[in-house]
Amino acid sequence: MTPAPHPWRDALVAVLALFLPVACLGCDAPDRALCRSCRAALDERPQRVRLVGGVRLDAAFEYEGLVRTLLLELKLRGRVDVAGPLGHRTAALVRQALADAPPGTVVLRVPPSPRGRRRRGFDTVVLLLARGGVRGTGRLRRVPAPASRLRAGAGQKERTALERVAATVGTLRAVRVEGRAVVLVDDVVTTGVTMAEAVRAVRAAGGRVVRCVATASVEA
Repeated sequence: MTPAPHPWRDALVAVLALFLPVACLGCDAPDRALCRSCRAALDERPQRVRLVGGVRLDAAFEYEGLVRTLLLELKLRGRVDVAGPLGHRTAALVRQALADAPPGTVVLRVPPSPRGRRRRGFDTVVLLLARGGVRGTGRLRRVPAPASRLRAGAGQKERTALERVAATVGTLRAVRVEGRAVVLVDDVVTTGVTMAEAVRAVRAAGGRVVRCVATASVEA
């Protein structure tokens, strides 16, 4: 399905391109971060459903190809101009989850690492949801993992699967969710360890996770 034309937006993009030249991240066409054809192709990509921590996870996209490129550009290079195409479908999944959930359900997002938040200067999930029209979400709190669990000098990518689990369990805390239904949101779910920890944190605080949502998920 070809997106509807937007003459005024197209004119603005053309003017901005004179000063801030960009190329489509999908096909290198000039003047747009994502051209109309690539955006249409993105919209045709299937959603993904999997289980994490015993809870259904709805992912807007599979984490591969163009989706992976867009998310890396957003998270590593601060390309906020690509947030819209990703955020609209993510926000739609959150709205659907709330429509399926009991009244009074709260939306909590998984917080980014402090290091990532400082480097980017923004919370990726907040930005994605805002671009899709969802605002006012709460978030889980981070609790530092005991130093005894961490291998000195090892980052997350250098850790083994067991070390990643040990470094993650007990690092999130939920507050004011006792007796309430919760929808959890994150940007990317890979192994599912962090989302499973978010589910554990909500349950430990007396809440009930009714749905997890992510922008992208590695196919399990």
